[in-house]
Amino acid sequence: MERIYDLLYNLLPYLGAWLYGFLRGLGLPEWAVVLIVGLIKAFLLANFGLIGFALLTYVERKVVARFQDRLGPNVAGPYGLLQPVADGIKLLTKEDTMPVGADRWVYNLAPLIIATCAVAPLVVIPFGPGAIGADLNIGVLYALAVGAGALVGVLMAGWGSNNKYALLGAFRAVAQLISYEIPSVFSVVTVVMIAGTMSTVGIVLAQDVPYILVLPLAALVFFASGVAEVGRTPFDLLEAESEIVAGFHIEYSGMKFALVFLGEFVHALVVSALFAVLFLGGWRGPWLPPYLWTLIKMGVGIFLFFWLRATLPRIRIDQMLNLNWKFLTPLMILNLIGVALLDKGLRAAGVSGGTWAAALAAFNWVMLVGALALVGYLGRRARMAAMAPAEEAEPVEAAAPVH
Repeated sequence: MERIYDLLYNLLPYLGAWLYGFLRGLGLPEWAVVLIVGLIKAFLLANFGLIGFALLTYVERKVVARFQDRLGPNVAGPYGLLQPVADGIKLLTKEDTMPVGADRWVYNLAPLIIATCAVAPLVVIPFGPGAIGADLNIGVLYALAVGAGALVGVLMAGWGSNNKYALLGAFRAVAQLISYEIPSVFSVVTVVMIAGTMSTVGIVLAQDVPYILVLPLAALVFFASGVAEVGRTPFDLLEAESEIVAGFHIEYSGMKFALVFLGEFVHALVVSALFAVLFLGGWRGPWLPPYLWTLIKMGVGIFLFFWLRATLPRIRIDQMLNLNWKFLTPLMILNLIGVALLDKGLRAAGVSGGTWAAALAAFNWVMLVGALALVGYLGRRARMAAMAPAEEAEPVEAAAPVH
């Protein structure tokens, strides 16, 4: 029984070691073995993203349907399981159009850049001990930098389409995505500072206590910023049909639209994976094999994406940017400074373990509750100020003669 558990626990590293030994046994030089193993890893990770995209389109429609008391897909195959296949066939056979006057190279490269930048961060996601595409010592920085590269594709799509609505949608998308990168980066910097490493594997190994309990404010802001970066409800102004006719990708059809759509879903998958790595302890957990824990924790993040979409309405662009620049960014700057000073003081005093984690958690909760109380107070004061002129005008209206 213990041997079976060990096999399940280290299944992916065992498979990797077997593949490496098999290729070496064929007499291949070291560089060729490394190249082939790297290509196989890239193939598997890319297909993980593609399969995840197909599954998430089905699961989201089912989950949101249940929230709204509907059935969701139920025609294509049993329980609608073949709906992603039907959608893929439809997109493959749909006419590929390009607007008159569009910049051919920019227009056609944009969806590919968006999809590639969404899939590339999967390289540094550890699914278990030794089960990672590349354990970079700057893994978190790589994920953030490559993921942000999708901004270039968004801007290219808006500009290359030769459509003013698409260009306006691209500008709004870039404004939103760049804005919410800032509190997201501050959240990640807080985690890196506490863990003492930018390696995703190192951050997982440093979490004897999941950082969502130690840094709840950073976890909340990271997830909220991730929702905004992906462009999901309530921050889905990138494609607000009632305002900008579906946004920067209005001129795309067929598989080019599918690549843009893939970028959105895979980006949500990556944000959930990073959330699991940074704040939920990654693969660490009792009883189950590590890669199952990783998938379960990623599933929790994905479900939260679906839940928000089924629950919250869309907000205005000014509300969204005010939330970022006037609330989240200043809050995370203060939180970063406070956590740095508190962590330094605790370590200098020799405090560690549960006491250290409890002190950081208490500071985070005080920051969060204080920030929400301040926002509530300012909101009430603004409402009272807006109501005051109306109350002063009421006696004048009452004194007016009745004809």
